[in-house]
Amino acid sequence: MGQLPQDAVAANGNGGGKRPHAVVIPYPLQGHVIPAVHLALRLAARGFAVTFVNTESVHRQITSSGGGHGGGGDDIFAGAGGGAIRYELVSDGFPLGFDRSLNHDQYMEGVLHVLPAHVDELLRRVVGDGDDAAATCLVADTFFVWPATLARKLGVPYVSFWTEPAIIFSLYYHMDLLTKNGHFNCKAAPSSSSLPSPILPHASILDADCIPHILSLTGDSMEVDEVMGSSESKKSARRDAVTVARLMLS
Repeated sequence: MGQLPQDAVAANGNGGGKRPHAVVIPYPLQGHVIPAVHLALRLAARGFAVTFVNTESVHRQITSSGGGHGGGGDDIFAGAGGGAIRYELVSDGFPLGFDRSLNHDQYMEGVLHVLPAHVDELLRRVVGDGDDAAATCLVADTFFVWPATLARKLGVPYVSFWTEPAIIFSLYYHMDLLTKNGHFNCKAAPSSSSLPSPILPHASILDADCIPHILSLTGDSMEVDEVMGSSESKKSARRDAVTVARLMLS
């Protein structure tokens, strides 16, 4: 999971000398898509063929706001990447008119259970077999919990891509310490506005305002599940995300 894409392809046999191919799949939220776009452009600049997989709903958000590189209509990479980036769209399981913000729990259920089936179908088409598969690696957002399963089914390497700052990753990883020291999942507000260094030794002083809102609970009756939502799948997804973080840093 800690491999770079080029190392992952080399470890898989390099596809008989074929051009390395990275399939990049960002989490379907615009704040995750933008770092993945930058990664795709960097990989293309380093000689990779890139297939960038976006959901139809996020694509509509980007294009309706004037996003993209060259006014290429349905291809947000038109005029960028030297023609090395192939842009693919998949359904997240909901119609475009579905309000994903208003129906957040239902949408997260779809991301967890429906989206992977559509991605699986696409991957079988773009990855191929033989040398094509050997030259391919899957680069997917760490927030997903299913890409490793798809990669194993296709026999391709999988690289987990964390799109947020390293300190945010560390906060998720150290949630047990944040809880123990009263900064997370507590009834009352923390007594201090900063996290002292013994909790996160690599961060000398961390202002409470820097903690992700999902971890910053200060109300008398606010609980984690009220922020994350009460559905079992979201609780499971949060546990899986923490597990992934621990595995990556172990």
